[in-house]
Amino acid sequence: MKYLIGLAGLMIWLFILRVLNKSKLNFWYFLVGSTGAFLLMLAYLQPVLTQPLARIVALLASLPGKIGAMYSAHYKYGVIFIESAAGAISLKIDFECSGIIEIIAYLSLLMFYRVYTVYERIYVGVLGIIAMVLANALRITVISMIIYFGGIDMYHIAHTFIGRFVFYGLSVMIYFYVFTKPQIIKQKVGSFQYDSDK
Repeated sequence: MKYLIGLAGLMIWLFILRVLNKSKLNFWYFLVGSTGAFLLMLAYLQPVLTQPLARIVALLASLPGKIGAMYSAHYKYGVIFIESAAGAISLKIDFECSGIIEIIAYLSLLMFYRVYTVYERIYVGVLGIIAMVLANALRITVISMIIYFGGIDMYHIAHTFIGRFVFYGLSVMIYFYVFTKPQIIKQKVGSFQYDSDK
């Protein structure tokens, strides 16, 4: 039943996109396209990709911990084990911590962003995914190191505030270089045009 509803939603979405594209309603095409792509990927790709992504993030985040002998990871389960002087704690990298929602949102926007050609979107999409995975791994690394040095009482501050600041700060940088800067460079106002070659 889920797949029938998904197929019906896909067909309606594609029909609306076709109408918007033929009508040259670019803003609505982008909005409906990005929203539909996000919902479809969230429903059908997220359950499949969350656990592998959590494992990759756990592996990358564990590298500084191994080098500094501060914490260890169990990649198969997406768990990082931190033992500090004030006690031990396990961090489970789950749906929210895997970064899958942010990656799906990024891809959904990029799919319908007409500043790039199709090949450029694929290239920028792959680079963006890698950058967001690395940013998320850095966030988990920062959280783990704060807990290791500050104790388990630092978990809430490290996870809720500092970790999010690191990840979303890096995400804003990625979005600037992927979405904002190319739009400004390719923008034309009257006879004036921003151009990176000049």
